[in-house]
Amino acid sequence: MRQSFLVPLVVVALKFTHAASTPYEDKVVSGHVSVGVGSPPTMYTLLLDTGTSNTWIGANTPYVPTAASQKTVDSVSVSYGAGDFSGTEYTDTVTLGSGVAILRQSIGVATKSTGFADVDGVLGLGPVGLTVGTLSPDSSSLIPTITDNLFSKGTIEAHQIGIGRNSITFGGIDASEIVGAVEYVSITTTSPASMHWGIDTSFVYGDDMAILALTAGIVDHGTTLLLLATDAFQKFQSATGGVPDAATRLLKITADQYASLKPLNFNVHGNTFTLTPNALIWPREHNKAIGGDPGGIYLVVSDIGNPSGQGLDFIIGYRVLQRFYTVFDTANSRVGFAKTKYTDSTEN
Repeated sequence: MRQSFLVPLVVVALKFTHAASTPYEDKVVSGHVSVGVGSPPTMYTLLLDTGTSNTWIGANTPYVPTAASQKTVDSVSVSYGAGDFSGTEYTDTVTLGSGVAILRQSIGVATKSTGFADVDGVLGLGPVGLTVGTLSPDSSSLIPTITDNLFSKGTIEAHQIGIGRNSITFGGIDASEIVGAVEYVSITTTSPASMHWGIDTSFVYGDDMAILALTAGIVDHGTTLLLLATDAFQKFQSATGGVPDAATRLLKITADQYASLKPLNFNVHGNTFTLTPNALIWPREHNKAIGGDPGGIYLVVSDIGNPSGQGLDFIIGYRVLQRFYTVFDTANSRVGFAKTKYTDSTEN
């Protein structure tokens, strides 16, 4: 596991008066954020996750209590798509970078965890409602997120976060990362996507091949791939000619198929966002990280495991989101997308 390091908080040219940006490291399958806990802080490497809302530590680096630490009466547990943790809920000082400290932030301290070999825990930046049911005996209680507490204490002016290629902006938008305007769409009313950063959108392959009609899904930095409902995924597989690869569990295509690969478009409130053919493939320089062949071409679109119509028919995950700037706006119950200099990149 890599060593954590303390990175100074960066204040950038932001849309709002009180906002700050802290960096994260792109680890290809996910983003890793260096966060301090305690006073003085011990640094932990946390998974950037907008699909869940509990922040916790202790998967690898042990928790170091300080005078700021306060154990609560509650145990805490969360199950993820691939992994879980259980432990005790504490309140403590949480430091983002070296300049912003959140006093009495509620965090989980793991006594048991699975599926988190490369990180110390999770930085949960999803809607606060997802924390209901994670505590015991206070199972009906909400656990205010880091964003909630920054806003309630007046540290940030806007109750939102913006996430770019390598940084998280609490309370604003980093205009330097955006090309054009941020386009917003309201949180879907369809359950269970409505509990998350869920939106309604559709997916079209090429100019006119409907892959998935207008439906609900979620935007989640904690998921690596773009996941589509099984019937939509099968349409995509047929259109691209991709063949399931046993080693990576991704669709693999030939060089000729890549040359004829078409864009995949999704719509945000009447605005089309395009995943270019290059954006649809796994970064080839990192094929080894997923067990792939050095020269192989693998698609970042996979099967969610359920047919459409379940109320959560897609997950727009990390590899796709690295191409865009995303805004998670709690105050206005909406998600925003903007193009960046990476949207049309041929880096993969």
